[in-house]
Amino acid sequence: MSKIIISCAVTGSIHTPSMSPYLPITGPQIAEQAIGAAKAGAAILHLHARDPENGKPSSEVDDYMGFLPGIKAGTDAIVNLTTGGSAVMSIEQRLAGPLRAEPEMCSLNMGTMNFALYPMLGKRTEWLFDWEEPFLRNSDDLVFKNTPRDIVSVLQLMGQDRGARFELECYDVGHLYMLRHFVDRGLIDAPIFIQFVMGVLGGIPAEPEHLTHLKKTADGLFGDSYTFSVLAAGRQQMAMAAMAAGMGGHVRVGLEDNLYISRGQLAESNAQQVEKIRSIVEALGREVATPDEARAMLGLKGQAGVAF
Repeated sequence: MSKIIISCAVTGSIHTPSMSPYLPITGPQIAEQAIGAAKAGAAILHLHARDPENGKPSSEVDDYMGFLPGIKAGTDAIVNLTTGGSAVMSIEQRLAGPLRAEPEMCSLNMGTMNFALYPMLGKRTEWLFDWEEPFLRNSDDLVFKNTPRDIVSVLQLMGQDRGARFELECYDVGHLYMLRHFVDRGLIDAPIFIQFVMGVLGGIPAEPEHLTHLKKTADGLFGDSYTFSVLAAGRQQMAMAAMAAGMGGHVRVGLEDNLYISRGQLAESNAQQVEKIRSIVEALGREVATPDEARAMLGLKGQAGVAF
């Protein structure tokens, strides 16, 4: 098997500050945790911005610049910026930070979908900030919009114009066929890096039989022109990552996807999760890729090509 790429999703836009005191929300906190995750073995750092005053998901360029230069100064890990931002943002807002930063990688969700977060409401009754509870409660009427036109726009603006390559996020089997559509149109070429996103209410559940089906479908659609990674939102994070590693895939962990390190115990940092998955994949006989090895595997432009 090839070397395994560990990605770490440092903060995301789903969990809210009241859920964990360890969730980074300020620029220095995000930078510190990202660098720590890289030192622990993460070759790719997947990043969202937050309002440093209240932890709300942010699309402000200044909030991105509150952590990007520090990360670049502190590690050679690959910066992978979200183009999904938050489901409550317009595509123009979602792209503001990436357009300014011109990262080596961006995430790209391969379709429009329900994105239901409201089950998290049952876990608490007190909130640090007044935006948190309505944000979660109103997700019962929330659609993450990424139409074919939106996808083409991101591919052109971030890929063709700025040289980024993509973590192509597929939340269900239909997203793989949408990806094939864009490959057939000549808008995406190899090496294709697919992230199977599992366990989000609105997408495919984090269950072993679904992962094997996703892998079999991708094999039929893309042959040997792709590699895959797996993230599982919530308590199946480590189990599904271990399965992915055993299947020859790559893995993603991080506080965006799961706030815990074990049952009932909050992870105290992103690095703690990276260290745990690293020990698991190395026990399975996989060797962890360095950032430069990951760059070569994914065909990236290199850290010198970014704008931060």
